[in-house]
Amino acid sequence: MDGAINLDKPAGPSSAMMVNRVKRLLPKKTKIGHAGTLDPFATGVLLLLVGKATRWCESLMDQPKQYEATVKLGASTATDDLESEAIEREVKTLPSRANIEQAVAKFVGTIQQRPPNFSAIKVGGHRAYDLSRGGKPPELAARPVRIDAIEILQFDWPLLRLRIDCGRGAYIRSLARDIGEELHVGGYLTQLRRTRVGSFIAENAVTLETLIADGVERHLTQSAQI
Repeated sequence: MDGAINLDKPAGPSSAMMVNRVKRLLPKKTKIGHAGTLDPFATGVLLLLVGKATRWCESLMDQPKQYEATVKLGASTATDDLESEAIEREVKTLPSRANIEQAVAKFVGTIQQRPPNFSAIKVGGHRAYDLSRGGKPPELAARPVRIDAIEILQFDWPLLRLRIDCGRGAYIRSLARDIGEELHVGGYLTQLRRTRVGSFIAENAVTLETLIADGVERHLTQSAQI
């Protein structure tokens, strides 16, 4: 049994948890992994690789991605998302739609982006999130990432909805934080849905419940179709 599964991850479980749940549906000793982690609160396209398809991991992770994100302006959090306590910022003048457009335009292209302190990046052999939870947040260096496009879907203070096309390694949490800082009001991510990885789109993704009902094999995409 070999191929990729375009799984529609729900909010709540981690990507690793979803891999383990699908693994129970496979014959014993079948290899399974995933190409590109989603945070627990995020939803959408999570590519699971089964059997020989695990070799496709690097090429699939290099594929362009698309997200729909909701940013709450006027506050910030330690994790750059809703997983930690929000610290409200005093905002004397609300940003206009024009201010938003000017701010997001600065983040399109190849940009230098600092990863979130609560991320899986290793610093001195330790995960950044472990150091941060221990009260010693690391000084993470900015690194180049590619943001292909940012479209404003809706702006109704304090919520800003965006559609983002990007390359590998871009953190949408960092983008939310940095847009908030550019506007001098702060910002953090409250919702995130991955809508595309390469040719895999959310509209064609299957739920875990569907896999349980239909069986995994029916929903495997073979290499010739990628």
